Amino acid sequence: MTKSDAEWRRELSPEEYQVAREGGTERAFTGALLEHQGDWNYRCVCCGEPLFDSSTKYDSGSGWPSFYAPIDETALAMREDRSHFMQRIEVLCAACDAISATSFRMVPEPSGLRYCMNSLSLKLEPRADRVIVPPLALAD
Repeated sequence: MTKSDAEWRRELSPEEYQVAREGGTERAFTGALLEHQGDWNYRCVCCGEPLFDSSTKYDSGSGWPSFYAPIDETALAMREDRSHFMQRIEVLCAACDAISATSFRMVPEPSGLRYCMNSLSLKLEPRADRVIVPPLALAD
């Protein structure tokens, strides 16, 4: 997916644009999705591609929503990041190149990976396999 800077700026909030298109990072422990619970798919804020499922979310203590595996490994692209005198792996949406997170080799099972995501780079969608049953109407 290719769009101009002007198109991305029209579609995203200034904060989303700064994180997803310019590689900014939310301050630790400030993201709206850090404590979020429930059965959800976490999608790319730019193009809507599904990136993570709530079943792989865990509390890494890092201050960012963390996942140990993507929904589909082909949904993500990786790029080496040597900024800030560190060597890290930047995680991008493979469909639109939105910058979403940093990946670390860590201990969490089962993958040994930690994807520390920016809340601003994600949007939530109820999981497709989740069935919501409306409450029964009470008879008078």
